[in-house]
Amino acid sequence: MRWLCFLLLASPAAAQARAAAPASPAPKALRFDLAAIPATRDSFVFFLKGAERGYAVWQYEIRQLETIQEILYTAHSEFRPVEEERLRVVLNRLTGEPIATFHHIDLFSPTSDTVMVEHDLEVKRGEIGGRRRVGTRSGAVKLTPVSRPLPPGTVLSDYSLFAAAVTNALPGDSLVARAYSEFGDSLATLSFVAEAPVTIEVPAGRFEVLPLTSGGFRVFTTRSGVRRVVKGETLDGVFSFQLAATGPVVPSPQ
Repeated sequence: MRWLCFLLLASPAAAQARAAAPASPAPKALRFDLAAIPATRDSFVFFLKGAERGYAVWQYEIRQLETIQEILYTAHSEFRPVEEERLRVVLNRLTGEPIATFHHIDLFSPTSDTVMVEHDLEVKRGEIGGRRRVGTRSGAVKLTPVSRPLPPGTVLSDYSLFAAAVTNALPGDSLVARAYSEFGDSLATLSFVAEAPVTIEVPAGRFEVLPLTSGGFRVFTTRSGVRRVVKGETLDGVFSFQLAATGPVVPSPQ
């Protein structure tokens, strides 16, 4: 859900304030080791105030091409009764660089005039470009072209969720990276603070995890065995998603 990525991104002003704080140690560079992501299919349950409100399925496929290895990350989710989304991201498995991202969200809120948001973007020759669409209740669709320089080392804001399990974070670390907000079409700071390891229980079982806090959200990731996200929650505990099951990959259409 796109609002989770906004929660995980820090504003430039907040990042500058942290950097200026004299008592704060310099944060480490946040890195994502995409080669450590296994081919898997993970299912999650959404909870709002303790009640089940939907699901998500995340899938990671590894594709060997002539010159590179790619990770194809796909996701589908429903958060009842307000939204349904589809996400498809292509990544360079060895360098960690983004290649392409498609994200479509249907919105069902009776108080909003917006019923659909979508982006379809590619990274080429140091730029991210493509188009963004917004649909309204009247049936009108606004199309906006996108073309922006993408500095080397910049990740997508969605890395904060699907790649959280393969960061270089250690307990006690504070880490930052430059990120591109796909829906905001802007550069921002993605930061994580790694807390002390804990053991948690979710529908899929008990896991030893490393909590990573960013903005108003916390994700819990495994650090041994299969690297995966096990849980995510708002800091107030009102919303969470929890791992319910894992299984083999279902190949996506080429």
